[in-house]
Amino acid sequence: MRKADLVNQISEKTGIPKVDVLVTLETMFKEVKDSLSAGQNIYIRGFGSFITKKRAAKIGRNIKRNTAVHIPEHYIPAFKPAKEFVQEVKTSYKGGAPNDDAGDDDES
Repeated sequence: MRKADLVNQISEKTGIPKVDVLVTLETMFKEVKDSLSAGQNIYIRGFGSFITKKRAAKIGRNIKRNTAVHIPEHYIPAFKPAKEFVQEVKTSYKGGAPNDDAGDDDES
């Protein structure tokens, strides 16, 4: 599902115009990014947590030059789903692999 599909579904279910739904989603995404950038985690009860994880410093390899490269410690964004969320997905999804749109890596 893409962002446009999500906007369409929310608009159909709530009756809110698509433009308003899109602005709301974009604002939510921006606030999540801004909060995580500022070091603040976001906890949404029953859904999950948007958190930052600390990656320790390590030594990597530049294969082309066969040299060691120092990678400093850094933080990455992560999502940890709530137990209720995980349980709902486990019980509601029956079958093989989820329907992935293979090759669709663009963010819309």
